[in-house]
Formats: sequence, structure tokens, C-alpha cells
Amino acid sequence: MLKKVIYVGLVGLLMLSSINLVAAKGYKDLSAVQPTQDASKVEVREFFWYGCPHCYKLEPYMDKWQKNLPENVDFIRQPAVFNAQWGHHAKAYFTAEYLGVVDKVHADFFHAIQVKDKALATEADLAEFFVAHGVSKGDFTAAFNSFNVDSQMRKAKAMGPKYGITGVPAVIVNGKYLVSARTAGSNEKMITVINQLIAQESTIK
Repeated sequence: MLKKVIYVGLVGLLMLSSINLVAAKGYKDLSAVQPTQDASKVEVREFFWYGCPHCYKLEPYMDKWQKNLPENVDFIRQPAVFNAQWGHHAKAYFTAEYLGVVDKVHADFFHAIQVKDKALATEADLAEFFVAHGVSKGDFTAAFNSFNVDSQMRKAKAMGPKYGITGVPAVIVNGKYLVSARTAGSNEKMITVINQLIAQESTIK
């Protein structure tokens, strides 16, 4: 019995030590390093969901940050797909990307869901939203049901497990490190940690 108590105590101490180490660093090492799209650049991949209030609160920080990126940084927004509702919103993002209107609709899509409390959960709802942002219904429908968008959706469904993502927002730096408000301490500190990791990875290349 004493041995069991000692063992349990040691396990608890190791877990606490691991948690404290993550907090001290501000990030978590991925269990397996993932390949990046361009090995010559430092990749920053943001996993998000439009229906996530924490992602919405992080967005102003990420928006400001991504407007002043170093030339060697490749920033990728990555819609997370954990269920059908998330998938529908992810498909809306990939449709916007295919149509070249992400900058025009991204912030408003967040606002429509988080502030205006719109579900935007059907193709008809999404078509109405895109039309209101200057996209013809025909162009939206063609893009939404295109092979390109379908291919992006298949990849997105595999991304969460691939990177060990269990919640959002989560930012992966160079396929090696996971940064979140939990690991960094706040949204503002997330940006600080991301920049520190970019600087670190830039010296390696």
C-alpha cells in the first residue's frame, strides 16, 4: 500500500512538473514534428472555429500581428473540424479562400456569429452572407461545391489529430510547438511567445 501511495505521489509530481514547464516556456512541444508547406520559411498555423468565443477574442491580436509579418514567416489560417457544424464553417472559410475574398469576409463572419448570434449553418445562409459581401450566388455555389473546396475539407478533417489539437484557438509554430492562451497565459502573451519561437526558428534555418 505504501509503495502504491509513493508511486501515485511521484506520478502526480511528474505531471505537475510537466505542467509547470509548459507554463514557464509558454508553449507545448508537439509529440511528433510535422512537415511544413515551405521548409525555407517559419510556418505559423492558427487553428480556429468561427463559433468559438475565445477564437473571436484572439482575432484582433492575430489580425494586428499578421499585418507586420517578417518575410520569412508563412501564416496559415486553419479551420478546425471536430463535427458537422465546425465543418460547415470551415467550408465557408475555404470557399472564401477559393474566391479570394477572405480579407473581405473573415472578420464579418466572426462578427455575424459571435455578436449578431447568427448560426450560418446552412448553404442557403452562407450564400446570403456571401452575396451581401459582393459575391454572386452562382460564384458562391460553384465554389462551395467545388472539388478544390472538397479537397481542402478532407485535409482539414485530418489536421486536428495530426497536430494533436483538442481545442481552439491553438497556434502551431513550425510544426513543432503549440501555443495557446493556456500555455502562454493570455492572448497578448500568445503573440509574445509566437514571436519568440519565430526568432528561435529563424536562427536555425
